[in-house]
Amino acid sequence: MPIPTSFITVQSSKRLLAALLSALLLALPVAAQIEPPPPPPRADQPKRLPDGRLWSEAVLKANYEANRKDLERMRKILDSVQKELDETKGHVLSIRALKELEELERLSRRVRDRMRQH
Repeated sequence: MPIPTSFITVQSSKRLLAALLSALLLALPVAAQIEPPPPPPRADQPKRLPDGRLWSEAVLKANYEANRKDLERMRKILDSVQKELDETKGHVLSIRALKELEELERLSRRVRDRMRQH
């Protein structure tokens, strides 16, 4: 149903126009303050950590340290199992030694997987 034009007065249309213009003028400074998002990193740029180091170098260093720690633990396990084997002359192996050998397998898998990543 069309609105009769007799209800819209010149004064009400001026008020409506003034309200719209003032809302637009108030919105402009807010829109100007919004910063555009930073551009996405290019594919040829390496990823960097917040402290500036290369991400890949930090991962390699962390993997290296973890591998050294795991290999040291593996050495201790091997020494322990070898000592126990020498004491028993190979006839019987304790459950503790078997559990240590299982841990040795887990550690070796973990080291191997880390080395295969890079």
